[in-house]
Amino acid sequence: MPVTYLELLQKNDSAVYDAIEGEKNRQRLGVELIPSENYTYPEVLSALGSVFTNKYAEGYPGRRYYGGQQYTDIIEDLARERAKQVFRCEHANVQPLSGSPMNQAVYLGLLEPGDTILAMDLSHGGHLTHGAPVSHMGRIFNFERYKTNPADGSIDYDELLEIAKRTQPKLVLCGYTSYPRDIDYDAFKRIADEVGAITMVDASHFAGLVAGGVLENPFDHGFDIMTTTTHKSLRGPRGGMVLCRKEFAAKIDKSVFPGLQGGPHMNSIAGIAITLGKALEPEFKDYAEQVLLNAKALAQAFIERGVTLVTGGTDNHMIVVDTEASFGIDGRVAEEILDTISITVNKQIIPDDPNPPLRPSGIRMGSPAATARGMKEEHMKTLAGWMTVALQDPTNQALHKSIRSEVENLCRTFPVPGID
Repeated sequence: MPVTYLELLQKNDSAVYDAIEGEKNRQRLGVELIPSENYTYPEVLSALGSVFTNKYAEGYPGRRYYGGQQYTDIIEDLARERAKQVFRCEHANVQPLSGSPMNQAVYLGLLEPGDTILAMDLSHGGHLTHGAPVSHMGRIFNFERYKTNPADGSIDYDELLEIAKRTQPKLVLCGYTSYPRDIDYDAFKRIADEVGAITMVDASHFAGLVAGGVLENPFDHGFDIMTTTTHKSLRGPRGGMVLCRKEFAAKIDKSVFPGLQGGPHMNSIAGIAITLGKALEPEFKDYAEQVLLNAKALAQAFIERGVTLVTGGTDNHMIVVDTEASFGIDGRVAEEILDTISITVNKQIIPDDPNPPLRPSGIRMGSPAATARGMKEEHMKTLAGWMTVALQDPTNQALHKSIRSEVENLCRTFPVPGID
């Protein structure tokens, strides 16, 4: 029998091999609830380890700087055309290496340094690349920030319009990294039109739900730009895309290359093409629907146990728990406790959080990865019960060990895609 790549790795670099095997077992025996993580398809794993890893492809299909591009062009054209079909947009750039570069490409390609961008405040759910002061984009552009109503997570669109009139942004940005509610695209579009701004949505977290038809498509509401990472709810490889109307296509492409980065990672673009092909299949709609059902079931199960949720529930794939209000512990402690019972979440700042970022007042969790394993609403209720019991008794190691055994027994009945 031929020797596999992993067998070669085991023979020649056992330290790396052992770490890979350790991570496989961690994924097999634990429940992944970080909403930005997911299990990609076996076909995508195959593409990531393919010979496209060896090939430079600076430029765009038909306009490359190196020779030998006949197959890279096929792959990138497939990815671009499938992206346009999935999201019903006029142009797609699939080369950004990740989420931060894709957003930076939009700002740097369409705006001038010092221009104003109106975006969601970080502690209310926005992303670092939406103008957080610690980011480079926050130093280059003038970000004005809007907040949500902490009671229910709603956005006051009258107030947002007044902010826009006062600050005259060149770009109005919506989208989030930690916001459990839906977006009123029509309201954002009216506000942007009032001040003559470009409309942009960062759909990195929920693009899979848009692709599956369970959340609204911003292009159906006249938006100009949509950016998204290609993993998270889409289940693809690590990467980013900029989707836009035709009038912005040339500037976006020039901003990505040569403006911001060099050669694209063609093995990742092959994985993106595969992912978008999967998103066009009927099974993906079923997956997206179940992601939403599972998130709502998880949120309701916590509410029934008296746990305080930021915004009081969810309209999408994620929930944010106020652990200080619910359990009297900060998010870092809660994250560590849940790690001991083989349930992975991430510590998370909450609106106007009085605690520092590394010891915030909440945790964030979501349903995409557990759904990819086949878990349903009843399993979300069980998980909520285990987590609540563990967090209510944070120092009871015997209890945590017992719950961990139950979690691992549950996980053994749900194979991990691409691993088992």
